[in-house]
Amino acid sequence: MIRRITLVFLAILCVLPFYVGAQTKSLTIDDAVVGVWRNLYHEMIYGLQIRPDAKTCTKWDGRNLVEFSFDKKKTTTLFALEELVSELKKNDIAPAMSYPGYTWLSKNEMEVRVGNSVCVFDVAKKKITSAAKCDDDVENATYCAANSSFAYTVDNNLLIKSGDKVMKVSDEKDCNIVYGQTVHRNEFGIDGGIFWSPKGNYLAFYRKDNSKVSDYPIVDVNERVAKLKPEKYCMAGMDSEEVTVGVFDMKTQKIIYLDVDGPKDQYLSMVTWSPDEKSIYVGVLNREQNHLQMRRYSATTGKFEKLLFEEKNERYVEPQHPLTFLPNDPEKFIYWSRKDGFWHLYLYNIDGKQISQITKGDFEVQEIYGFANKNQDLIINANKETPIDFTIYKVNIASGKMTLISGNSGKHDAILSNDGEYLVDSYESTTVPREYILYQTSTGKAISTLLTAENALANYKMPTLKIGTLKADDGKTDLYYRLITPPDFDPNKKYPAIVYVYGGPHAQMITNSRFGGAAGWDMYMAQNGYVMFTLDNRGSANRGFEFESIIHRHVGSVETRDQLTGVEFLKSLGYVDMDRLGVHGWSYGGFMTTTLMTDCADIFKVGVAGGPVIDWKYYEVMYGERYMDTPQENPEGYEKASLLNKTDKLKGRLMIIHGCIDPVVVWQHSLQFLNKCIENKVLVDYFVYPNHEHNVRGLDRVHLMRTVTRYFDDHLK
Repeated sequence: MIRRITLVFLAILCVLPFYVGAQTKSLTIDDAVVGVWRNLYHEMIYGLQIRPDAKTCTKWDGRNLVEFSFDKKKTTTLFALEELVSELKKNDIAPAMSYPGYTWLSKNEMEVRVGNSVCVFDVAKKKITSAAKCDDDVENATYCAANSSFAYTVDNNLLIKSGDKVMKVSDEKDCNIVYGQTVHRNEFGIDGGIFWSPKGNYLAFYRKDNSKVSDYPIVDVNERVAKLKPEKYCMAGMDSEEVTVGVFDMKTQKIIYLDVDGPKDQYLSMVTWSPDEKSIYVGVLNREQNHLQMRRYSATTGKFEKLLFEEKNERYVEPQHPLTFLPNDPEKFIYWSRKDGFWHLYLYNIDGKQISQITKGDFEVQEIYGFANKNQDLIINANKETPIDFTIYKVNIASGKMTLISGNSGKHDAILSNDGEYLVDSYESTTVPREYILYQTSTGKAISTLLTAENALANYKMPTLKIGTLKADDGKTDLYYRLITPPDFDPNKKYPAIVYVYGGPHAQMITNSRFGGAAGWDMYMAQNGYVMFTLDNRGSANRGFEFESIIHRHVGSVETRDQLTGVEFLKSLGYVDMDRLGVHGWSYGGFMTTTLMTDCADIFKVGVAGGPVIDWKYYEVMYGERYMDTPQENPEGYEKASLLNKTDKLKGRLMIIHGCIDPVVVWQHSLQFLNKCIENKVLVDYFVYPNHEHNVRGLDRVHLMRTVTRYFDDHLK
């Protein structure tokens, strides 16, 4: 029987043995960094989809795509991977090296993507019935099923391939002018620059002019003579990129540009086509990021049609999602907003009138999966039950009534059938490795459990995990923490402790998921005698606008106070050696690590700061100015947050790690910190990864975490 979530949190304020079993093994550093996400990962169902009009599911099983009934009593092989590979070769498509992704279009037809090529495969005939091919070496390839065409970029230009025909949308020789690529450094929910119209008659795209943006020097040291590969990087308070939205007509092959008035360095977000292809909706956000206008433009003339509504906030407005039009009513759309303090869904008509607020409460909607019940309901993910549980709901669009579908506490995700009648809930928690449950959306009832995964770490001697809450210094705000203690924990001993910190927006460290959201490295370090602690301070994600935006104009201040609340908690436990307290974090966490090592030098003895923001005036415009305004507007805030002013406070052992070719937190940050340490005769340790950007990825990450581990072992343990 599926348990319903209650207000008594499963994982809160209680000690949880981590997957009880015959625990004899210990994690190696390779296991902890790579293995727990590969060979020691829980069992999964690969390629799981719901087959339309069949009341069956499909999955990759070995080298076959198999179909199985909802009750799992009947299983049939639809085709072997080799049969698909043979068809791909016949159509001059490079065969898949592994299981290709697919999406069901109808009962017998599936869309299969291999690299930058897309084909339709008929499983009954075992034939590819249509194929659209695009070279694998092009970038930003975006497929339009309505016209079987690809839009893609080569260098700074945008092209379209339709059949064997290639159309040049742009032929720009000036490399400062860029077409079809992401803009505003991927802020405001932007992850691409190509927007096909619903019927494929038009292609909207971003065009950005980087002429005023500084060329930041990134050096490639792998050549005999190191080469300069500059990156366009606009720092807070400096000249930014200028963005416009163009529309390419597939018939006339001509471009018009939307007539968006206002300052050239404003932000254009939420680009959305109307279902009839006549209009384009754009969220126009001022550079100060405190005033958003939702505007509608003609897709054929580019002329401004209507200002639908505006949203203002003294701190900032941060659009993150395009509009979602109702399938059964193209004159209404869903708009995401935090205007009541939390991410919620609002129903508007195309004239800009708010019809209703669909979701309400002190929680945040995370995702819309799609529509159900003849498009009367939405299937969404939200953290309504607790801030660390992410669960699936059915929401009636007209009434706003929310019905909980996923019945167990944990972190859930959904696969929704094409008609919205069924969904598969895939979830995990601190006590459940992975489970797949099939639901009928109309009733909310579970039909069957498709898989309950075995614990891949059952034979490992794992630490004990606890998740709980502490009160912030305002006496009312709950701060979630995660505490991991060694397997052979002895409350009479004294243990060194490491605080792992991030602390900034757009990230939540503590969730009701595997390891409580921790990395495998945390478990490894606990196995080796450390107490591992993480606290989501104010400024973190998924707790509402006030919780996150309290850091506005003074980053590092409230976050530090909250982290010290966590330190006091560690002190109260009695078994943490407060003379052996360390801290580690990356990016914003690197900023927080260095802040804690300087502002709290008598508390933290050892720190490892990766890719740290050292001075916010060196950070990029969009993110930096949202939380700090410009250096000209907020000189006191920038001065107070700058770690260049704090090197003389450093007492403990601090190692800074940075990627030489980091285009996010540029190398200049930590190099300037080194300069100040030298100037103030302060000793600091430093490690550089010459071929890595903002973090160390791939197998090299094992080297990174060995380096971090040795530093703590040498100076803290």
